[in-house]
Amino acid sequence: MKRVYSSGPLFCPEEIAGMASIAEVLEKAGFDTFLPHRDGLERFVMPLVNTPVNNNFLGVRDIINKAIFALDVFQIVHLCDGFVLNMNGRVPDEGAVAEAGIAFAAGKPVVLYKNDSRSVFKGIDNSMITGLSVLKPVSHIRKLPQALIKAEHMMESMNPSGMQCVSANVERAVRTGEKIWNVIRVLPLRNIHKKETQDLVKKILDICDQLPDED
Repeated sequence: MKRVYSSGPLFCPEEIAGMASIAEVLEKAGFDTFLPHRDGLERFVMPLVNTPVNNNFLGVRDIINKAIFALDVFQIVHLCDGFVLNMNGRVPDEGAVAEAGIAFAAGKPVVLYKNDSRSVFKGIDNSMITGLSVLKPVSHIRKLPQALIKAEHMMESMNPSGMQCVSANVERAVRTGEKIWNVIRVLPLRNIHKKETQDLVKKILDICDQLPDED
């Protein structure tokens, strides 16, 4: 296993720091990581698209959201070998849970991380979430690398051929996500300027415009 998709809540500085800590532990153990807010489309376009006075991008938020979805599906299904779901919070982040479901359906080893005892059901997590992993949730962040390796070995024993079968809808998202990834992977690590962001958004819109119209 080389590359791990790290997913979880990202709506305040504390949550972002928590996800950064997970990535740091994995990277020190030799894994590459994908953090959506650090490595994905969100970093480049969301500040501009979310600006209320920016009339140039009124009405494109839905398309950008679809592009973010497609890129993340591509990362999970094709580029990442494993998946870590940060379940911390009163309830796990909805988007992160959806991503974990995609990873499970794609046959990826899923590791659940939780050191927060809060939950709706007196500390008992929803079985539809805990069932995504072959392991019990990990409560110590330093144990994540070991858990990923163990989960990978268990998954390999259940699927020796390594065959992966996904639906046509998923493949469609993967193809779109790959096109988007090929655009943003060459962008500079620095924060890009407004004009560069505008050009990027237009490229993303062009890619999404090539998709079949919805009924």
